[in-house]
Amino acid sequence: MEDALSSLLQDVRPRGALFDQSVVTPPWSLQFLEGTPLALLTMLRGDGWVVRDGVEPVPLRHGDVAIVVGPAPYTVADSPDTAPRAFVRDDHRCTTPEGALVLGGDLPMCPLEAEEETGVVLLKGTYQLHGSVSQRVLSALPPIARVPLPPEGCPALDMIQREVGRDVPGRQVVLDRLLDLLLVSAMRDWFELPHAHAPAWYRAYQDPVVGRALKLIHGDPARAWTVAGLAAEVGLSRARFARRFSDLVGQSPMAYLTDWRICWAADLLAETDETVAAVSRKVGYANAYALSVAFKRTMGLRPTEHRALARAAG
Repeated sequence: MEDALSSLLQDVRPRGALFDQSVVTPPWSLQFLEGTPLALLTMLRGDGWVVRDGVEPVPLRHGDVAIVVGPAPYTVADSPDTAPRAFVRDDHRCTTPEGALVLGGDLPMCPLEAEEETGVVLLKGTYQLHGSVSQRVLSALPPIARVPLPPEGCPALDMIQREVGRDVPGRQVVLDRLLDLLLVSAMRDWFELPHAHAPAWYRAYQDPVVGRALKLIHGDPARAWTVAGLAAEVGLSRARFARRFSDLVGQSPMAYLTDWRICWAADLLAETDETVAAVSRKVGYANAYALSVAFKRTMGLRPTEHRALARAAG
C-alpha cells in the first residue's frame, strides 16, 4: 500500500477517464449533469468560469486546472451570468435546453479539430471513484478546487495538449495515463496552496520523523507495529515520537494505523471476493473476529454488512 494520494491513482487507473473536448464561441455555457464523483477541467485555449449552486463562481484561465468534487451539476461558461445553452447528460448525450440532441457540428458544442484556431477549447476528464481510500482524499477538497497554472508551466498539460490533436494507435491509453498524472499533480499542488487547508496527514509527510513513520505504516500496514517499534525505526524515544506524531497528525500512531487498516479493509471487502478472514490477515489482524471488532468500532457495522451494502450500491 502507498500513501493516500498514490492509492487514489491506483484506484482510478483501471476505470479509465473519459475525455471531452469542446470548441465553443461566446456566448457559451455547458451544464454537466453526469453525476460523476470527480471531474477535472482545464482550458486548453481561452478562459471560462466554473459555476455551481452554493459555491462562489470560480474563474478558469488558460492552463488552470479545476477539480470538481461530488455528483452535483455544474456549469462551465464564458461568464457566470450566461445561462446554459447545452446540457451534457449521464448517458453522454448533449442536448439543448429544449431537449433536442446537439449534433457534432452544432454549436455550442462540437468535436475538437486539430486545425481549429478560433474559439475556446475546454478539456474535461471524468472519473468514477469508489472506496474509502478515495474518500479519504476527496473529503479534504472543496466542491471546486482551482489550481492556477504555475509560472514554470505544467508538463503534464503540455503533453495532453500535444496528444489530443493526434489520431494514432494508443492515443486513448496515453491520454488516460496523462490525465491520471494531471489529477494527482493538481491535487498535490492544491494541498500546497496557502489557503488550501491541506489535511494533517498530508502536511505531516513534510516532517522528517513523522513523514518516515507514515511511509512505514503505508508501506507495510499489516506489520505488527507498536508505538515503540515505530519510534525505534525513526530514532526517537517512544514518548517523544508519540507526542510528535499526535501533534502533527491529530491522532495517535495506533489510531492512525487502525484507521488506515480499516480503510484498506473496507475497499478490499467492497471490491474483491476475498473472505473476511483473508482480508483480516492482509490488513494486519489475526483473524476475522479481530477485524470485525475493529471494523464495527470504526465504521459502525460489521465487515459482512459493509460488503453487502457496497455490492447493493453497485
